[in-house]
Amino acid sequence: MAPETATGTGQPGRDCPFCPRLVAFRHENRLRLPHCHNAPVPSFGPLHARLLIVGLAPGLKGANCSGRPFTGDHAGDLLYATLLKVGLASGSYGRRAGDELRLEGVRITNAVRCVPPQNKPEPIEIRTCNAFLAAEIAAMPALQVVLALGSIAHGAVLSAAGLRKSHAAFRHGALHSLPSGLTLADSYHCSRYNTNTKRLTATMFESVVGALAERLR
Repeated sequence: MAPETATGTGQPGRDCPFCPRLVAFRHENRLRLPHCHNAPVPSFGPLHARLLIVGLAPGLKGANCSGRPFTGDHAGDLLYATLLKVGLASGSYGRRAGDELRLEGVRITNAVRCVPPQNKPEPIEIRTCNAFLAAEIAAMPALQVVLALGSIAHGAVLSAAGLRKSHAAFRHGALHSLPSGLTLADSYHCSRYNTNTKRLTATMFESVVGALAERLR
């Protein structure tokens, strides 16, 4: 797969054909959930941002429906509330694309752009979609920091940089210097599972994101 198949920079087309299982699930969802976006979810935020946040994949009834990363589910509630609190967003979050939320110096995307069955992308799907992530990172001229939400996103960022996973181990709150000059930052994913089990608290998440906001001011 080559990034030039994308519409825009680093964005797969609406009917991206490269992952058969995800294509089949997309068609199924277009019948079951006709009101939803049901297509690869485009990134959100300016290309001139200095911070890129990378999640795992769209949620079935969250981003897959709204058409905007992390919008419409629990993870987005925590993510966008945190961005607003630390000054990386303005306006208000309404759990839908087209609300009054504006990102300030940050862009948000996913390692896998299409919703996977059971919210679990397979390794080959992560690898296939990685060309889009690499193209997006390359197209962000002011990018300084990439925040990976979870170990899969962490590995996807390393792959997009042409590095092995062994180059840097995922650890919540860690900062890794990459050969390109970018900094890779890690946080547990802001999913309901992690917050319900207290693996990640709102305070922990705000600490990571707030520190990056201060670093980039």
